[in-house]
Amino acid sequence: MARIAGVDLPKNKRGEIGLTYIFGIGRATAQYILGKSNIDFSKKVNEWNDDELNAIRNTITNEFKVEGQLRSEVQMSIKRLLDIACYRGLRHRKGLPVRGQRTRTNSRTRKGKRKTVAGKKKAAKK
Repeated sequence: MARIAGVDLPKNKRGEIGLTYIFGIGRATAQYILGKSNIDFSKKVNEWNDDELNAIRNTITNEFKVEGQLRSEVQMSIKRLLDIACYRGLRHRKGLPVRGQRTRTNSRTRKGKRKTVAGKKKAAKK
């Protein structure tokens, strides 16, 4: 089983897809890593030998921030925005969308489950 940056890669996936299971590595980065390590993109993870695995590990550790290191950097960036109380920081603090999306409809992922507010009562007719 291939273990890179503390993540077990799925054995039966193609290399370019398998590498995307590491936080901070997408398709383009995975292709770059495999190209630099001279490994065919379509070669499955369980077909990699030890030399290829070491080449991939070296490329990732030398050139990219991944997993815990990247997560902590992202959290520190958000904390900085909160500390300086800029607009984006306030949106993070309130749990609302940060990048200008509308909130009247949508944005349920950020706002959470609906909190129902009672409707206005109609006046009785005389």
